[in-house]
Amino acid sequence: MYIKTQGLVLRETNYKEADKILTVLTREGGKQTVKARGCRRRNSPLAAAAQLLVWSDMTLFEYRDKRTLNEAEPLELFWGLRADVEKLALGGYFAEVAEAVAEEGRPDQALLSLVLNSLYALDKLNKPLPLVKAAFELKLLCVAGYEPLLDACAVCGALEPKEPRLDLAEGVLHCAACGLGDGAGRTLDESSLAAMRHVVYGDPKRLFSFPMDAPGMARMSTACEDFLRTQLDRGFRTLDFYHRLTDGGPTP
Repeated sequence: MYIKTQGLVLRETNYKEADKILTVLTREGGKQTVKARGCRRRNSPLAAAAQLLVWSDMTLFEYRDKRTLNEAEPLELFWGLRADVEKLALGGYFAEVAEAVAEEGRPDQALLSLVLNSLYALDKLNKPLPLVKAAFELKLLCVAGYEPLLDACAVCGALEPKEPRLDLAEGVLHCAACGLGDGAGRTLDESSLAAMRHVVYGDPKRLFSFPMDAPGMARMSTACEDFLRTQLDRGFRTLDFYHRLTDGGPTP
């Protein structure tokens, strides 16, 4: 059976002499494992589409629950992203996180749109990389069912908590004085809290459109990354690589 779809390559693994095994996030079928036969041969018509972070029109051949890439026409290769090693590393991180939360065979239009929009932001929008990264991490957690409660302090109900903190385990906001037991938290400020509320509750089409000062960006960046690590309970090799490029060493 032939299936026509659109898909983004989240992972590529060389297989045998000239093939690849691809993990593809498709529009209709969600995450799919796809074999691309002969794509590593010179002049293969599948070569361009069978690369990490390429969005393509695809024709898949399905037989006995296995899928093979039969035809592909790249729609977006994100050249601006590929020309910058830090942007490319961050795009690889987005792909690894998306693969981790996507379910095999389950369509997830919200996740697909988020990844594509985030790659577009890296490629075209000229936004600060920490801003794009933090917005992606926080919105991905919302899409995956880990949306934090940021509307008010979870203890006293204050709409604008004094010295606000995000509880990483519980995913709730609280004043510094209220506390929530011994759970790890990250300190926010007015700027970072406003930006995080924009990402969680605002228009998805304006996901990366919010003002940030340097201290607020630093707090938001730390909070969003640590919240993602805590909620997904794992690390990411691509994130460690990104930090080696930008910070000079991996995150603890």
